Amino acid sequence: MAVDADRLLSFTQAAFRAMGLDEEQAAITAGALVYSELRFHPGQGQGVRRLRAYRERIGGSVIDPRARFEIVKESPALALVDAHNGLGSVTGVRAMRLAVTKAKTCGIGTVVVRGSTHYGSSAVHAHEAVHAGCIGIAFTNAGPEMAPWGGATPMVGTNPWAIGAPGGHGFPVILDIALTTAGKGMMRWHARENRPMPLDWALTPDGEETDDPVAAMQGALLGIGQYKGYGLSLMTDVMTGVVSGGAFGRTPYSDPLRQDVAHTFTAIDVEWFMPLATFQERMARLVDDIRTSRLRPGFSEVLVPGELEHRRETQKRRDGVPLDKAVYDDLKALAGELGIPFAIEVGA
Repeated sequence: MAVDADRLLSFTQAAFRAMGLDEEQAAITAGALVYSELRFHPGQGQGVRRLRAYRERIGGSVIDPRARFEIVKESPALALVDAHNGLGSVTGVRAMRLAVTKAKTCGIGTVVVRGSTHYGSSAVHAHEAVHAGCIGIAFTNAGPEMAPWGGATPMVGTNPWAIGAPGGHGFPVILDIALTTAGKGMMRWHARENRPMPLDWALTPDGEETDDPVAAMQGALLGIGQYKGYGLSLMTDVMTGVVSGGAFGRTPYSDPLRQDVAHTFTAIDVEWFMPLATFQERMARLVDDIRTSRLRPGFSEVLVPGELEHRRETQKRRDGVPLDKAVYDDLKALAGELGIPFAIEVGA
């Protein structure tokens, strides 16, 4: 079933307002969820399906929508922020906007955050910088799900990255990756579809490789590129939790009432180096050159990061946003619980 993107956004904003968020918070958080819904594969577990989880976390005091965005320490190019258990998506957007402001003065700005909560898709925050004519970099740590190379116990997080740059073909080039080969959202999707998963995704609790997503849900995830993903995840903890004075390794999410997630946001002002139009022209040349690669058997084209997501968004805005029946029914039920209209009828 497919629903109109604008109506889905309006409903999601109304739901967040009914949960007690102010207008700015509701707009940012709803925008982040719908952004993910438009751009990403449903198996990634992002998007409006997380709306109920937000309600439960806000209602259960896991997230404080009235928390201060406290700048603990600041210089022209740097800032340390304590989010005080506030909304991660709101904290992330505010922190990246602060990084952009610093980049417009210094050429580069970095804001490190501690005491935050789940901030959604990293691409949302990198894209915030791109909108301002900057290269945007967003890192976050997460709860322990990945085994260190050679180990079987989850010790570090998926610790996602996003790096975005203004593009020259009508869409930004945005890399958005977890540092595991796949996340549990994709494993749940494979389980729902009754599909085996690749052997390099996860381990059983005994540390054995498996293609059974149900068995793997109880074990540890594996890093991208074997030991390389583990190393990148560890160093992401250094650049977020360790340096900020926040949680790292096994401690993010360990307290059910305080997620204590840490993020790092960097904005690099393109115009410090050259006019934005010149940069975009050079980006277009880079993309065009990449696309000239001879194709491997079984492939019909070469894409750049963010291109597939751009196509998904364009198609969904035109044809409607497909939602699983279970997700649609849950949104409808949530509307009744919150006492708000449900104006996202199928095909509207």
